[in-house]
Amino acid sequence: MQTSFLDRLFDAGLLIDTGVDGLYGRGGRFEDVIVAFERLIDRVGGADGAEAMRFPPGMNRAFFEKSGYMKSFPQLAGTVHSFCGNELNHMSLLKCMEVGEEDWTKGQKATDIVLTPAACYPLYPTVARRGRIPMDGALFDLQSYCFRHEPSQDPARQQLFRMREYVCMGTEQHVTDFRQRWMDRGVKMMQDVGLDVTIDVANDPFFGRAGKMLANNQRDQNLKFELLIPITSVARPTACMSFNYHQDAFGAKWGLHLEDGRVAHTACVGFGLERIALALFHTHGLDVAAWPADVRNTLWG
Repeated sequence: MQTSFLDRLFDAGLLIDTGVDGLYGRGGRFEDVIVAFERLIDRVGGADGAEAMRFPPGMNRAFFEKSGYMKSFPQLAGTVHSFCGNELNHMSLLKCMEVGEEDWTKGQKATDIVLTPAACYPLYPTVARRGRIPMDGALFDLQSYCFRHEPSQDPARQQLFRMREYVCMGTEQHVTDFRQRWMDRGVKMMQDVGLDVTIDVANDPFFGRAGKMLANNQRDQNLKFELLIPITSVARPTACMSFNYHQDAFGAKWGLHLEDGRVAHTACVGFGLERIALALFHTHGLDVAAWPADVRNTLWG
């Protein structure tokens, strides 16, 4: 079923096959839907006054290491390596490639860049350098390509994808109110574009035995909720939005303090843009012109 939907997307020119599972080009009509949905996000959240920032799909390796991502999600991380040798090393590399008997990448060395795992990761050290956060909080609007190493033929599980986020920093009450407000908004937004959704408590894919305990704690404390939409399976709908309360974990790690000296709490709402577009195509069909009039009006006016 998953492969069939993926093949239909390829045949329609909505996604473009690159020969690597989870790495796809996007056709113009697919991009039109994402652009339209981002305009809907802007209409819903624009009046909140968030500061817009756009980071590249690569981030500072030192910040990545400090974030602790490798402790929790080593299976998803991606690093950037480059050739750093001399002419002799270059000749050896070319010979390896020509013969095809050895892995030519073994001579590559890690650079100071890693692939961004989530749109908000570069934000925290950036805000920390500014100084203390106002008592009435701070709000940021982010969008970035993100990488997670989980190759799959499920088109809703891509290795490089775009994430739109709103990140709130402030007191516990301030950020939890923000999260609830966006949970309500998220349900209405999806209903307005004709998508059948549910919200459920969730956990991140923490690695290993210790990760199971972290996942259980995350669920027990209701720190993460996901908005689920059927894309490739009705029995196992796909998470297209997430609503996360980090407590003061990022505040303590990055030295984010309020004006009164307290450690800031943070929360975020994330939109999986490719997944939302896929949900729309799966629900309404691959011909955008044939989508229900009310859905088209919501997206394009």
